[in-house]
Amino acid sequence: MKFIDKFRKFMYGRYGLDDLYNFLFYFYIFLCIINLFIKSTIILIIEFLTFILMFYRVFSKKIKIRKEENKIYLKLKSKVIKPFINIKRNLKDKEHIYIKCFKCKTTLKLPLPIKRGIKHAKCPKCKKRLTFLTFKREKIEIIKDGKKYKV
Repeated sequence: MKFIDKFRKFMYGRYGLDDLYNFLFYFYIFLCIINLFIKSTIILIIEFLTFILMFYRVFSKKIKIRKEENKIYLKLKSKVIKPFINIKRNLKDKEHIYIKCFKCKTTLKLPLPIKRGIKHAKCPKCKKRLTFLTFKREKIEIIKDGKKYKV
């Protein structure tokens, strides 16, 4: 038998890798890098515990419990990332602005205003007036007498 076949046979019925494992792995790498400069025994202990937890989860046969842990992690991750989604959208999309209604939590996709400054919009769901600040500026070309002017 080849090593891969033996490893597959060993891993049968075990939990394996998931999103929480990936987070713990990156956290472990981060701690290792920090510990290169600081050289703290506390960080070294946290590294060791993270390493043990990672491999305990991978080789665990309690699949239901590990799935529940991963589900809790994903819920927590979505709560942490959720406020930054519109920021990411605003950086990617050059033609629209994304804002969130504070009353009903609806995300509005508005066309990019021509001028920078304070703008107003009305939420279609709850009819609340939203005030937001824009930093983006759309380039407009005016053609007059055969010459192009940028505004």
